[in-house]
Amino acid sequence: MADLPKADELFKSINYTPPSTGWMDTPVDCSPGNWCYPAKADKLEYLGFPNPRQWSPADVDWKLPENWQDIVHQGFKERLDKYRSLKVFMDVCVRCGACADKCHFFIGSGDPKNMPVLRAELMRSVYRKDFTMAGKILTTLTGSRVMTEDVLKEWFIYFYQCTECRRCSLFCPYGIDTAEVTMMARELLHLCGVNINWIMEPVANCNRTGNHLGIQPHAFKDIVEFMVDDIEEITGKKLNVPINEKGHEVIFITPSGDVFADPGIYTFMGYLMLFDHIGLDYTLSTYASEGGNFGLFTSADMMKKLNGKMYAEAKRLGVKWILGGECGHMWRVINQYMDTMNGPANFLEVPKSPITGTVFHNAAQTKMVHIAEFTADLMKHNKLKLDPTRNDHIRATFHDSCNPARAMGLLDEPRYVLNNVVKNFHEMPEQTIREQTFCCAGGAGLNTDEIMEIRMRGGLPRGNALKSVQEEHDVNMMACICAIDRATLIPLADYWAPGVDICGVHELVGNALILDGEKERETDLRLNPLPKKEE
Repeated sequence: MADLPKADELFKSINYTPPSTGWMDTPVDCSPGNWCYPAKADKLEYLGFPNPRQWSPADVDWKLPENWQDIVHQGFKERLDKYRSLKVFMDVCVRCGACADKCHFFIGSGDPKNMPVLRAELMRSVYRKDFTMAGKILTTLTGSRVMTEDVLKEWFIYFYQCTECRRCSLFCPYGIDTAEVTMMARELLHLCGVNINWIMEPVANCNRTGNHLGIQPHAFKDIVEFMVDDIEEITGKKLNVPINEKGHEVIFITPSGDVFADPGIYTFMGYLMLFDHIGLDYTLSTYASEGGNFGLFTSADMMKKLNGKMYAEAKRLGVKWILGGECGHMWRVINQYMDTMNGPANFLEVPKSPITGTVFHNAAQTKMVHIAEFTADLMKHNKLKLDPTRNDHIRATFHDSCNPARAMGLLDEPRYVLNNVVKNFHEMPEQTIREQTFCCAGGAGLNTDEIMEIRMRGGLPRGNALKSVQEEHDVNMMACICAIDRATLIPLADYWAPGVDICGVHELVGNALILDGEKERETDLRLNPLPKKEE
């Protein structure tokens, strides 16, 4: 962050004046700071991806395959034949501009190629030239162009300045899902060996160990035991956490960021305390030790492969249904793709809470329930003993993580949970929350330091909304239900709204829970002193 301009300087530098040249004639800037580091050759070799090599986007020669244009053309054709939606998205856009100012990267940069309509046009122009009769005959008039190395480089720069948040799609009158366009463009780039390490290394790790961080089974078990020790220090109660045990009713799967990374570990501690409190019959797994799925940012085949471990482990352990933790893209994959990719999971039962008796009919196909839904149901039925005054030092707001909000409509349940465990809760401005939420600007594999200025520019809308409630209500904590958010929002908040911390919803649940047999608590899960109660 040291090399970044100050926040007010960056804000003043945003220029929405279009370039004097047309967009096709405006060269792409491949200088450092505008791209993520390329994938390491050994990771691509391990995964069997094409054209592994050492290269840099700053070089003139990207060491592409000799027939790379044919590779892209054939890959494009195969995907147009396979995905009807892609052809529709290529054909129906009328360039109305409804999406133009909806992208956080455009808002923070002023770069027209970060308008969703123009970012998609980078791909659509090649589609017209290669796959429409009008484009083949009337190149200039139809806005079509030949696939050149400069075009490929432009794809790489701008399709990795899209977090697939789908906010633009919310405003498109034709329902064009620009995230799907980005996914297809990235798949075509993969065919030439043009990809980024922040995605491919986690994919390789997950393929090898079952989680993005490459945590080995014994290390996963050790980390959980360390958390159990911390919980005992705070509450005086020793929890029993089953791992890899057969015969339990539920398997709990959460993103590995909750197991390994601060502040996600406090969210994980909240899960464990909740399960102990209600006597949930569950197990963890060191094989399915990752709910997240960076395959979503890679290819449909990789997404399916990495996702398959959840059903495989549920079947091996003989559970009835699956409970999932706070994650963003994990739940987009589950809610939108899992049933057709990896299902049907007929060996599992429709989830039913063993505590309240509630049947989660919305999970009848996938057999997976989100932890926020599960906890909200417990609260609705008064099954939890809570002391929200333990969170009186927290003045909270809530960031709607893009995928749970827009890909599954999980809007009210997290707020219901928060309002039961925090007495001081304040919403950010209406046009920045719920379905219209702004992205953290680090999802879809962009949570990497070499593009930090791009991330902070993209984080301006969320940062500005956060700053508004900080100034109006003295908010000092932004809760969320996404492991990537818990990582990316920390530098965003430090930059745009210094003094606001980031947490998971279930960290605050853990603070408020009154466990049976616990001692008088003196600290929260972060070991910060609890507020003094009035006599």
